[in-house]
Amino acid sequence: MTLMGWLQIGFLFILLFGLTKPLGLYLYNIYESPSRFKILSTLEEMIFRFCGIDKEQQTWKAYTFCLILFNLIGIIVLFLIQTTQHFLPLNPQNYPAVPWDLALNTAVSFVTHTNWQAYSGETTLSYFTQMMGLTWQNFCAAGTGMTAFLALSRALAHHATDEGDKTVGNFWVDLIRSILFVFLPACFIFALILVSQGTLQNFSPAIDVTTLEGAKQTIAMGPVASQEAIKILGTNGGGFFNANSAHPFENPTPLSNFLQMLALVLIPAALTYTYGKITKSSSHGWALLATMVFISLLGVAFIYYFESQPNPLLNHLHLNQDLGNLEGKEVRFGIPGSSLFANFATDTSGGPANSMYDSFSPIGGLVLLINMLLGEVVFGGVGVGLFGMIMFVIISVFIAGLMVGRTPEYLGKKIEGKEVRFAILYVALYPLVILVGTSWSILAPYGLSSLQNLGPHGLSEVLYAYTSATQNNGSAFAGLNANTPWYNITLALAMFIGRFLSIYLGLAFAGSMVNKKIAIPNAGTFPTQGMLFIGLLIGVILIVGALTYFPVLILSPFLENTYLQMGKTT
Repeated sequence: MTLMGWLQIGFLFILLFGLTKPLGLYLYNIYESPSRFKILSTLEEMIFRFCGIDKEQQTWKAYTFCLILFNLIGIIVLFLIQTTQHFLPLNPQNYPAVPWDLALNTAVSFVTHTNWQAYSGETTLSYFTQMMGLTWQNFCAAGTGMTAFLALSRALAHHATDEGDKTVGNFWVDLIRSILFVFLPACFIFALILVSQGTLQNFSPAIDVTTLEGAKQTIAMGPVASQEAIKILGTNGGGFFNANSAHPFENPTPLSNFLQMLALVLIPAALTYTYGKITKSSSHGWALLATMVFISLLGVAFIYYFESQPNPLLNHLHLNQDLGNLEGKEVRFGIPGSSLFANFATDTSGGPANSMYDSFSPIGGLVLLINMLLGEVVFGGVGVGLFGMIMFVIISVFIAGLMVGRTPEYLGKKIEGKEVRFAILYVALYPLVILVGTSWSILAPYGLSSLQNLGPHGLSEVLYAYTSATQNNGSAFAGLNANTPWYNITLALAMFIGRFLSIYLGLAFAGSMVNKKIAIPNAGTFPTQGMLFIGLLIGVILIVGALTYFPVLILSPFLENTYLQMGKTT
């Protein structure tokens, strides 16, 4: 661990704090005051007229129906593009159709914002599939996450002036504004920055070259920067290349690495300020950001420390391990650049990788797992990360209400049994899917057949796969060959449930809250800002995650670390 490493980490968080308010204010004006931007609002009206969108406000049920229908159509279209890509243009390598089970997995993966990749992009998918299929769905998935956040925020901020008014916005309006006025301009600028650093952007076929040793090598080309920009800014994570952000054509320099890390968490952080503006409680928005930053700093400190330690299994070789555990890491990024990137990748639902997570130390890998197992509420995906954080806030104020013996309130609205049940179901959904999928896979021969490691590390790989899929993260330990019918189908199911059932429960909670009257705070109201609230919220998030997953974590990373300190692998 070095001073320069900590300075890099500290500078990034300082930049993040500095950009949160201006970007959060821009997002608020885009969604809640679009008339401030005359050119954008004029363009918006033209698109609405062309698409036949009437901007009529929707109830939570109508909003949810449109959201799920839109994404189901997206799954079908992306599945068809993959299975017919050999007939479509922009396929200079003449790649054949993708097998149906892999195509289904990939379609569900990109539509659910997971970007789980059980294939090598540069050797499986055509340029047309990469751009018109995957990149387009990256925009739609990120936009969908923003719409869910907006619906819930409006429901909590809504004043019950009319008993019949239970609307939460219009899904189509929110989606178009997200894509057109947030992600498209941001990605255009970011793609140009990446190209300036050396990221590829072309339609050339793969190049065959002769290396210095005289061997033949095929170097993949393609439209990389355009996909890389929305991959990062939309917290999607799916790389053009199999090596993802460790590939020099995706992430060429330390500067591009730093900018990718900042871009990965920038919009999720800014949404805390947007949320504070919508709910007219800016101090509460800053408290949520402080909670996220504290847990994120805790995670990166653990990863940085343990990845900076030598590997005990290599001590007998008398190697110089002063730089720490460099296995699977790019030297151009070093331990701090790899540690912070991995932490942000699992704090969000992005899941990109600039190093091999399967080569991390057991405790380093444990932190990556915990980041996802907590529900990816620390920054999380754009929109849905804060969406999940609010569910933990509801549980926290409910616990606070139990301790003082009064009905809990959140933003002036009473939290009753129905709302608490929705929040508990939301939180309990993830461990149910993760633990059932993991236990089934390690007991069935078709689940173990593609596992490359035995013992606790093998269990970690399977647990990581189902955690990453259910939490819509998409990163992997990579020691598991997930391109089998069993994993393609079950992980697709986990991704679908983890994305849309959780959104349904959250929007059902919004429907329950939208028409409640807002009470004036009094001396007995539990404040949702300040250190007391932040401490309670952090405690609830960590304790719920620890108690739920502690047994399986003991048998995987903790046990692996014990073996490692003894100089054993199993």
